[in-house]
Amino acid sequence: MNVLKATKRTNVSSGQTNKLRSDGFIPAVLYGGAKSNVNISLKKLYLADLIKTETFMSKVFDLDIDGSSEKVLPRDIAYDPVSDEPIHIDFVRIVKGSKIVLEIPVKFINSEKSPGLKKGGVLNIVRRKVALKCPTENIPNEIFVDLDNTEINTSLKISSVKLPENVIPTITDRDFVIATVVSPTVLVEPEKTEEAATVEGEVPAEGATEGAAGGAAATEEGKASEDKSGKPSEDKNKAASGDKAKPAGKEKETKKK
Repeated sequence: MNVLKATKRTNVSSGQTNKLRSDGFIPAVLYGGAKSNVNISLKKLYLADLIKTETFMSKVFDLDIDGSSEKVLPRDIAYDPVSDEPIHIDFVRIVKGSKIVLEIPVKFINSEKSPGLKKGGVLNIVRRKVALKCPTENIPNEIFVDLDNTEINTSLKISSVKLPENVIPTITDRDFVIATVVSPTVLVEPEKTEEAATVEGEVPAEGATEGAAGGAAATEEGKASEDKSGKPSEDKNKAASGDKAKPAGKEKETKKK
């Protein structure tokens, strides 16, 4: 049973409200119906985890105010901008015979029975909550979407959801989609660039090839320079020897004459 215990409070100044929060309480207000508004406070310890649930804002509670019980529904929560802790809650009275618009959480069931999901398909959730017009006596905590026998490219619409009696969606002009079962996303490997292919294949870069060619040319040029400035080659030595022998022969002939 969803019971919340609260206490009436008379402190309305900001200083008194801040002290109430420092003492571990959350200020709140109850309004709606023919009765007047009531300022109350609730222990934060009992609400901390409950507020974090997805169904808190659509769940009917029995609010026990100093021994007097009323059926209420949370309508709004204010949070501290720095600590993100709840600092105030609004509750509305449930008036019998009236209707109220609520955003009801969607729960997906039987995912293990979906052939599409077994094949690797993905559940694409379009709406995690659906706005419904509900009678106060029949407010669902959540609505269920059955994934049994769903194949890839299946659209799950509001018409396929079994709603409680007299509960209708606020959108009535179309059969809107809640979720779809779609094909898995295929990641295409990007094409290798010329630079990446060169690195992977260990092929020398164009600059390296030119450098090697330039080095070889420089080596040949160096050798040619060495031939000109270094020791004479064997052919040059022979030519030089022949040149020296010829003048010697001429001198001998002159002496004989």
